[in-house]
Amino acid sequence: MFDQQRAATVATIERALVLLLIALLLLGVFEVLRPFITAILFGAILSVAAWPLRDALVRAGLPRGGAAVALLLLALGVLALPALILAPGLANQVAHGSERLAIVVATLPHTPPDWLAGVPLVGEQIAGLWTDAASGDLDVAATLAPYSESLRHILVSVAAGLADSLLQLVLALAVATMFWVHGRELAGELRAVLTDLGGEAAAGALDTAGASVRGVAYGVVGTAALQAVMMGAGLALAGIKGAATFGFVTLLLALSQIGAPLIYVIGLAAAWWLFHGGAVGWSIFLVAWCVLVSVADHVVRPVLISFGVAMPLALVILGVFGGFLSFGFLGLFIGPSLLAVAFTLLAAWRQRAA
Repeated sequence: MFDQQRAATVATIERALVLLLIALLLLGVFEVLRPFITAILFGAILSVAAWPLRDALVRAGLPRGGAAVALLLLALGVLALPALILAPGLANQVAHGSERLAIVVATLPHTPPDWLAGVPLVGEQIAGLWTDAASGDLDVAATLAPYSESLRHILVSVAAGLADSLLQLVLALAVATMFWVHGRELAGELRAVLTDLGGEAAAGALDTAGASVRGVAYGVVGTAALQAVMMGAGLALAGIKGAATFGFVTLLLALSQIGAPLIYVIGLAAAWWLFHGGAVGWSIFLVAWCVLVSVADHVVRPVLISFGVAMPLALVILGVFGGFLSFGFLGLFIGPSLLAVAFTLLAAWRQRAA
C-alpha cells in the first residue's frame, strides 16, 4: 500500500515537472517570437485576405512558388513601395498639412459661395448645411480648436509609426509568402489538431475565421485604401501640394470610421482654397470628386463586405484604435481583424450550442 502511494506521488511529481517544463518551453518560444508577433499576425492576415487570388493563380497553371512570388511582387508594389516613399519625413509633412488645413478652415466664410448651390446632386444640400450652421452662429474653427492639437498629435504619431513599422512590414511580407507557398499544408495540420481537440465544429472554425478576416480586409481596409487613393489622386490632379500626405490622412480617417466625415472636410477645404485662388473649375471638380469618394464608401463597401463576414461598427472602431496602441501602425489592420475573428467564432459557437 505504501509503495503504491509512493509510486502515485512520484508519478504526480513527474507529471507536474513535465507540465512545468512544457510551460517554460512555451514561454521561451513566446519570448523568441515576441518581437515578430506583429509581423506574423499581419503576414497571416495578408495571406488569408489574398488566398482567393493565390488559388486563382494556381488554377491558372502557376506553381505554388510562382503564385507566391507574383503575390509578393504585387504586395511590394501596393504596400511596401508606397510605405518606403511616404515614410521618410511623413510625420513632418502631416504636421505641416494639418496646420495648413486649420488655416483654410479658419478662413471659411459664414455664407457659402454662390457657385456651391449649383454643384450637381449635392450642391444644394451642402449649401443648406453651410447656411444652417452659419445661422446658428456656429464657428467651425472655434468649435474644433480645442481638439485640433490632439488630432494633429494622433496623426503625427501614426505617421511616425509607419516609419517604425517598415521592418515589420518587410518581415510580414516574408511570412505571407511562406503561407502562400505552404499554407494549405499548415491549414491541414491545424485543422487536424482542431478536429482532435473539438471535433468537426472546431475544425470548421477555420473557415469562419478566414471569412471574417476577408470581410475586414475587403470591406474596411479595402474601402479605406480606395478612398485614400481617390482623394490623393483628386488633390494631385487639382494641383494641391502634399496630395500624398492628405491621401495618407484620408486612409487613417477612413479606417477609424468615426473620423470618416472629416474626409470631406479635407476635400471641401481644398476646394475652397482653390476657389479663393481663382481656380473655380478645379474647385468644382474637387467638390464633385468628394461625391465620388462618398460613393466609394456607401456603395463599394457593402459589395466588398459581401465577400466576407460583416461585424458591428463598434468592434471595428475598437479594433482600429486598440490595434494601433498594441501593435503600432500595422495594428490599424491587425486589431479589427482579430476582433472580427473572435466575434464570428463566438457567434458560430453560440449557434451550434443552441
